[in-house]
Amino acid sequence: MPPIDQITAFASDHPVGTVIICVVALVLLGLAYLALRAVYRAGNRFFHRFVAPRPAEDILTIVAASIATGVSAQGMWRFSGDVLGFDGPLRLLLFAFIEVAVITSAVRARRNMRENYSAGIDGIAVWTLTGLSAVLSSMDARSLAEAVFRLAAPLVAAWLWERGMAIERHRITGRARINWRITPERMLVRVGLAEASDRTASEVDAHRRLTRVALAAKRARALREAGASDRRMRAALTKLDRAMDQAVEHTGLAVDAGRQEALLSQIGALYNTSALIDLSPPVPWAPEPEAPRASPALPAAGSYDEDEDEDEEEAEVVETALPVVDTAQRAALMRAAREYWDKQIERKFVPRASDIAHETGITLATAREYRALWKLEPRAHALIEAAYNEHGIIDTGTFPAIETPERVLTVNGSSPAP
Repeated sequence: MPPIDQITAFASDHPVGTVIICVVALVLLGLAYLALRAVYRAGNRFFHRFVAPRPAEDILTIVAASIATGVSAQGMWRFSGDVLGFDGPLRLLLFAFIEVAVITSAVRARRNMRENYSAGIDGIAVWTLTGLSAVLSSMDARSLAEAVFRLAAPLVAAWLWERGMAIERHRITGRARINWRITPERMLVRVGLAEASDRTASEVDAHRRLTRVALAAKRARALREAGASDRRMRAALTKLDRAMDQAVEHTGLAVDAGRQEALLSQIGALYNTSALIDLSPPVPWAPEPEAPRASPALPAAGSYDEDEDEDEEEAEVVETALPVVDTAQRAALMRAAREYWDKQIERKFVPRASDIAHETGITLATAREYRALWKLEPRAHALIEAAYNEHGIIDTGTFPAIETPERVLTVNGSSPAP
C-alpha cells in the first residue's frame, strides 16, 4: 500500500490521534519559527554591534586567530588523553584550560590598551601561555612535521593578536609603538641610493649642478683673494665656466627665476660663511628686557623742519616701556617681525629697524638685533649691495628703503658694471 494510502487509512481509523498529532506538529513548527527568528535577530544584532563597525582586517585577524587557537586546542586534547590520562567528562572539562587563559589574558590586555594605552602584564601573559601551549602540544607529536606544525599554530594566533593590538594602539594614540633606526629605506638613503625627500630626479640633478657652480665660484674667489698664481686662477675660472655652461644647459638657469634665486642664495651663504662667528642671535626664551619709561616732550610749533634726515627722524622715535613678556609672547613677536621682514624683502626693499619696531610692536633695540642678523641673508644682502653700488648708500640700519625696479641678480658686489 502506498504511504499516502497508509496515512489516509490511519486518519480514518484514528481521527482523534490524527488531530492530536497535527496540533503537536503545528506547535513544533511555530516554536521552530520563533527560535529561528530569535536566532536571526540575535545574529543580526551581534553583526551590527560587533562586526559591522570593525574593518575587514580586524575580522580576518579574529577568524585566523580562532582557527589557530582551535588547532592548539586539538593538540591539548590529545596531550591530555595520551600523556595525562584524562578520559570522559574530565578530559572535556580540562583539556583547553590554557587556551581559555590565553583568551582571557587577551581580553584583559585589550581593555588595558583602551584604558591605559598599554597591554601591561596581560600582554606578556598572552605570549607566555601561548608558548607553553605550543610546547605541550608538540610534545605529543608523532613526527617532526607534526611537532613543527603544533609549535607554529599557537604562535600564529599570538602574532595575529599582537598585530590587532598594534592597529588598535595606533588608532587610539595616533602613533606607532616604536620607530626602527635600521630600516631598508634608511639604509638606502645612507649609501646614497635613495632620496630622503620627495624631489624628482630632475630637481636633484639641478640642485647638484647649481651647487657645483656655487662651489666653483667660491673657489675662484678664494684663490683671487689669496693672490694665487695665474695658472691656478685660469684652472679655477675654467672649472667655473664649465660648471656654469652645464647649469645653463641642463637646468634652464637663464630663464628659470627660481633656479636663479637658488643659485644666488647658495653663493651668498658660501661667501659669508665667516660672518657666522660674529653673529649674536637673540635668545628666544629669554624675557623681554624692560626698557626705561620716557615721557615724550611736547614740540614747539614750527620746530620741525621738512628737510630732516633719516637719522634725526629715528632719534625722535620714543619707545614706550613694555612689560616683561613670557616665552610664548616673545616667540609670537619674533614670528611677526620675521613675517614683516620677508614680506618687505619680497617687495624688493630692505625695511629699517624703526619700521620693524613700529609695525610689529617690538622695541627698537630688539628690532636692531633682528635686522643685524637678517640683513646677512643672501636676498637682503644683495639688495643692500645694490643700493650701495647704484646710489652710494651705506647700510646703517636707518637708510631709506630703496625699491629696486627690476630683479636683482648680484651677490657681494659681483654685478656687472653699468
